Amino acid sequence: MPSDHYFSASPASPENLRPLRVTLADRDVEVTTASGVFSPDRLDAGTAVLLSHTPPPPPSGHVLDLGCGWGPISLSVAMLSPHADVWAVDVNQRALDLVRRNAEALELPNIRAVTPEEVPEDIAFRSIRSNPPIRVGKHVLHDMLETWLPRLDERSDAWLVVARNLGADSLQRWLAASFPRRYSVQRAATARGYRVLKVRRHGTPATAPIALP
Repeated sequence: MPSDHYFSASPASPENLRPLRVTLADRDVEVTTASGVFSPDRLDAGTAVLLSHTPPPPPSGHVLDLGCGWGPISLSVAMLSPHADVWAVDVNQRALDLVRRNAEALELPNIRAVTPEEVPEDIAFRSIRSNPPIRVGKHVLHDMLETWLPRLDERSDAWLVVARNLGADSLQRWLAASFPRRYSVQRAATARGYRVLKVRRHGTPATAPIALP
């Protein structure tokens, strides 16, 4: 049997659907999870830290949940911002099916669960919120962030949660070195062994006036 990870496109393990009671956006809800996705038996501690240490999502526009899993970030954003278009992105088809199932059950029509290739190239995001898949490896993770962070709209923020013992501080240094212009990177919060990193894309500098002779 092939190696089966939560970042596999098509998990080989039996699906084993199961209900899970969680609190999202101050609501006690029941969702469906399954084997072969990230943290199927509970709300992951890092995701909980991210949800409790970020500001409310923008009320409208496009919001990206990168590496959505069964959907806790997407579901929370969609409940808090019903007029926003929430893009739940993952390579794991089972995870995307769960997000769709959970969005339908919670009556959240503003969630679109898609693969990375299905996101239109002309969309800019007013916010990115992610518990990124650190275990895919540094090079894959860096490629992922180099692809998506430039798609932040101007004067918009990405919020990433990473465990301190899985390289949060080195990732912060890499982000600062890799996005030196028009971006700022800071540690926004620390809790339960996790760091919440904020990456802000600033506006385009105003063009200096041309001096007339």
